[in-house]
Amino acid sequence: MYDTILIPTDGSDESKAAIEHGVALADRLGATIHGVSIVPDGPHGAMKRDEMRADPEEEAQEAIQNVETTAKRHGVDVTSSIREGVPQDAVLEFADEISADMIVIGTVGRTGIDHVLLGSVAEEIVRNSPVPVVTVRPEE
Repeated sequence: MYDTILIPTDGSDESKAAIEHGVALADRLGATIHGVSIVPDGPHGAMKRDEMRADPEEEAQEAIQNVETTAKRHGVDVTSSIREGVPQDAVLEFADEISADMIVIGTVGRTGIDHVLLGSVAEEIVRNSPVPVVTVRPEE
């Protein structure tokens, strides 16, 4: 039922928790992992650049390496890709391209004014995905 699991990552603690969860799921289900990291355009891209991240492509490569390393450590087949675009749109487009059966994504769990001002990539993916989405929050 779940043969292809997509794990989007930006290298954050939230995405690292999702990687662990997604790889564990894939291991149990005998699924293949597809990792994707998005070099962001749009409002999320501006926010990332404001956080003084010097090289978005290098950051994306480091983020995707986490997926590859974790999957290989568990003996799970993995492929990875780096894309550019508006994160939520690029993730959903990639999910369609690879015929993903499930998306496992990290979430910050913002509420109130932070959520209204910043929005949520995970929330947009949950709302617009044609396949099941598992959201994972990091342990506190």
